Amino acid sequence: MRQIIFDTETTGMNKGGHNVAEGHRIIEIGCVELVNRLPTGNHFHVYLKPDRSVDPEAVNVHGITDEFLADKPSFKEIAGQLWAYLNGADELIAHNMAFDQAFFDEEIRLLDGGSPLADRFHLIDSLEIARERHPGQRNNLDALCKRYNVDNRSRDLHGALLDAELLAEVYLRLTGGQNSLDLSMQAPSPQATAPGVIPEDQGSWVIASVSEAEQAEHQRILAEIGRQ
Repeated sequence: MRQIIFDTETTGMNKGGHNVAEGHRIIEIGCVELVNRLPTGNHFHVYLKPDRSVDPEAVNVHGITDEFLADKPSFKEIAGQLWAYLNGADELIAHNMAFDQAFFDEEIRLLDGGSPLADRFHLIDSLEIARERHPGQRNNLDALCKRYNVDNRSRDLHGALLDAELLAEVYLRLTGGQNSLDLSMQAPSPQATAPGVIPEDQGSWVIASVSEAEQAEHQRILAEIGRQ
């Protein structure tokens, strides 16, 4: 079972609807791979130039500015790498999937008018699962991190890869009771093993959080954005 947990950041914020209709675009994609519910360390992360300005209220949430994005690639330039990474995934998982899905479908439409995301992959919305498990409670990512004892102290600002990593921990606890992702005991990625080979030793689960190196990299990127 190969699952990709992903998140996006965009040029605008979701105010009770999908603002794709207002011309907003994806500016960051972060993906985390799980194989048989174990992390492989095979991530996909990219910033994108959206060919439009980023709303100030969105900058307040993710810190990504027009200046920072000025020299980044377009979705068209990275589409081949993205589809190659996602190819063969059994499930794509996002928190509030409809939001991310609408943005991906718009990027696909602008690129080549190809098949929407739901026609390419099996999509799972972790927010819907959380609402079923915890009706009447707050079920955003921060609330779930607190509920499931997932360390999100490095989340000063939203970031697609960091949020995908946090969601991976939350999702595993939400759906199967694992304590956490153990990033030191990673399963080999299918892209790094011979065809048909299934990892034999999947290790055991221990309480862990986003690694110090990943937290430091997130802070470095935020500092770089702040200097723009």
